[in-house]
Amino acid sequence: MPRLIKDRAIVEDRWTLLREAAAPADVPVDVPVIVPLALWRAERDALRARGEVAVWLKPDDDPDLLAADVGALPLIAVDFPKFTDGRGYSTALTLRRKLGFRGELRAIGDVLRDQLYYMHRCGFDAFALRSDRSLEEALKAFPDFSDGYQASVAQSTPLFRRRAQAGIVRGHPAVADDTR
Repeated sequence: MPRLIKDRAIVEDRWTLLREAAAPADVPVDVPVIVPLALWRAERDALRARGEVAVWLKPDDDPDLLAADVGALPLIAVDFPKFTDGRGYSTALTLRRKLGFRGELRAIGDVLRDQLYYMHRCGFDAFALRSDRSLEEALKAFPDFSDGYQASVAQSTPLFRRRAQAGIVRGHPAVADDTR
């Protein structure tokens, strides 16, 4: 069984990613599957009747098309076809912040260790790395940085506000305007 990183641990992946599924007949019965958005939109009711179903999004898919489904989907996967394609970060933010998705948000495709920390900040909690990459090595990415300056899904308050709330920067002239 394939493995992935979920909630900062290596776990067995019980889901089957169907990259080429075009019709309900392409979907196995009684197996948790991740289907393309186009198939989900065309056959939502038929797919739900087959068992556990999740959806994966291509970089140019509009996550807003899942607005009515985010409460019912256990998992949404976002494809990174090339590590240089960063549109999935915006998709993750839309799913988490705008649409309120609370299920598993999985990065799939050309996912590399160097991206995990930033993907996590955008709301990803599961990562299916490329097969030529070590999951054990990738786990070391999370503590690469001790904190982020900007607000994120993982930390909604920016660092300067957290410092101000803790009284750490009060009176420091370089950040005096930030603490008002």
